[in-house]
Amino acid sequence: MAKAPADTIKYNIYADITIDGVVEKPDVVGAIFGQSEGLLGEDLELRELQKTGRIGRIEVDINTKVGKSAGSVVIPSSLDMVETSIIAAAVETVDRVGPCNAKINIKEIEDARSSKRKHIIDRAKDLLKKLIDEEIPESDKLTEEVKKSVQLSEITTYQGQPSGPGIESVEGVILVEGRADVLNLLKCGIKNVVAVGGTNIPKAIIDLCKGKTTIAFLDGDRGGEIILKELVQVADIDFVARAPKGKEVEELGKKEIIMALRRKVPLSQVKGYQERDEGRIKEKGEDNRKLLELLTPVKGKLTARLYDENLEIITEIEIKDLVDSLKDVQPHCVVFDGIVTQRLVDAAAESKVEYIVGINKSTISNTKKVKILTEKN
Repeated sequence: MAKAPADTIKYNIYADITIDGVVEKPDVVGAIFGQSEGLLGEDLELRELQKTGRIGRIEVDINTKVGKSAGSVVIPSSLDMVETSIIAAAVETVDRVGPCNAKINIKEIEDARSSKRKHIIDRAKDLLKKLIDEEIPESDKLTEEVKKSVQLSEITTYQGQPSGPGIESVEGVILVEGRADVLNLLKCGIKNVVAVGGTNIPKAIIDLCKGKTTIAFLDGDRGGEIILKELVQVADIDFVARAPKGKEVEELGKKEIIMALRRKVPLSQVKGYQERDEGRIKEKGEDNRKLLELLTPVKGKLTARLYDENLEIITEIEIKDLVDSLKDVQPHCVVFDGIVTQRLVDAAAESKVEYIVGINKSTISNTKKVKILTEKN
């Protein structure tokens, strides 16, 4: 029997068959051909259709139990849907297989092309998902890669020492031991960092620290303690931050770095050291003159600077956004080139601001325990 080429099959006829007796597969196929012969005319004669490949090989699956047989029949067809339906109806008329009564019930006629299209779609989905999972990074990972690349490209040198960009223009500087530490902080978006290169502190670094708020960020080991001793002898150090015990700065993750810097302590609180006051901005308790000096950087600008308890700058924002921003930032001190108003005082008190420093002030009916300093008292 000729078998229709797989690529020409349009439909598959699926049928169930039950037989009152024991038969074999060839018996079922013979019955289908024999009982349909002459039934549909020459154009739809099953034997001729199979010879020309318009009907494929009839597949039969039969199981016998307790003297009865049951199974399934599949008939591939390359005829059109009308002719295929006629063939299916003709097959359903078969009522005997050999000497045994039989019954054939057509379950469905499946569009083989539709089935193939569904397989193509399902397989394409699987392949696309694998491609996305394995070869295309997630958007946030892609963003992080680009961000990291940009940050690493920002490493530069200051007087021969590895550093972040524009280190001379920043108000505060973080001193670390080596290049690997600088790179790690840059990865975390911290740019005001410079390496001291060990215990032999370069003069350029000593000069850089003058007039800046300086944080010594050191390894949590014996080597970090040795570098701190050297730094204190030659440079103006305001605060000390340490990596967790036994860890180095270059090994820390972003959260560990941020937490270590938040936990920085004034040099005066580090056992064995004394804070040296050479006119630099100090922590809480600095006199009014020092606070008023903070006005100098904002003179003529439309921005306000917000400081923490150590009088380190937290952020700089436009004056028009000042009142709305206080609640989110909750600074210790607000400094701006402008007039202190009751509205600003009210917002500052609600945000637990201790000092407001400005050029002048309007009529203030209630300071609400906020200390107001102006140039024109």
